[in-house]
Amino acid sequence: MARLVAQRPFLRGVRALCTTSVRAESSKTHFGFRTVDEDAKESLVGGVFSSVASSYDMMNDAMSLGIHRLWKNRFVELLDPRSGIKCLDVAGGTGDIALRILDHARQAHCDRETSVTVLDINPKMLIEGQKRVKQSMYWNTPQIKFQLGNAEALDQVMAVPERKNPVASTVRNPILPPLVSEPIASESVDLYTIAFGIRNCTHIDRVIAEAYRVLKPGGIFAVLEFGKVSVPLLAQIYRQYSFNVIPHLGQLLAGDRDSYQYLIESIERFPTQPEFARMVADAGFMLPGTPETAHMGLPRLGGACSTGNGAWEDLSLGIATIWMGIKPFA
Repeated sequence: MARLVAQRPFLRGVRALCTTSVRAESSKTHFGFRTVDEDAKESLVGGVFSSVASSYDMMNDAMSLGIHRLWKNRFVELLDPRSGIKCLDVAGGTGDIALRILDHARQAHCDRETSVTVLDINPKMLIEGQKRVKQSMYWNTPQIKFQLGNAEALDQVMAVPERKNPVASTVRNPILPPLVSEPIASESVDLYTIAFGIRNCTHIDRVIAEAYRVLKPGGIFAVLEFGKVSVPLLAQIYRQYSFNVIPHLGQLLAGDRDSYQYLIESIERFPTQPEFARMVADAGFMLPGTPETAHMGLPRLGGACSTGNGAWEDLSLGIATIWMGIKPFA
């Protein structure tokens, strides 16, 4: 008995060591094909997007041969925003999706009441978005605002870095209002969009859970992201193009091979279409493709011949994919 009692501190130490090892193991995640600490991923991803912020459109053109513009148009057309809804566009720093939402509401429905909050974790991306929107009719209107925020914790406030405005405003370096960071209240949003951003988040499940929290009952969660190509031969050709051509284009066009290499690797690590649809359903969302969601205004995706029972829509044979979910009323 005495021997066992004497061993207890040692055993506790072993248990503590094992627990620490498990925690250390569980705190790892992926950054492209690299394994990194979870705490480090956010800053690593931030470095990538700070590097490509000024050439973001060029980057998307290089990665998709310009087809990303058609994908984004299809994404917004499917959503058909109107009737003065309140939208939250997450990881939307450059304002690309937000402007499409506002243009669609105005042009298709004569709606100037719909509004979009553009939220991004990267201040440089948001500044690029402010520059773009300042040249549009929506600048200085209640229809659009930009704010810092973390998709995994929308109820938290981030520190806002200081930015010094120039003496005189120019197109490349305009005078801009300071960024803000405010919590997003529960059940305050009608439409949550995230385009080509969720794969860069450390905890995708937390992002989806936060989307569920901030959406009103009946609100729509909509994701546009790179998917998995459905045709084997095309998938092989696309992979060869991605890994052998795009990083070289990044070096040639932006002097940044490493950021483009990461972005390609992040596409490879993202879940398959069925896996991601399952994550959305596990968070509590109802998926399209059922009579219940059709009655709630969420149509089947992908047409009659689509895979996945209409729960997602592949674009360009799965190079990109649209997923949606609707928050139930009860």
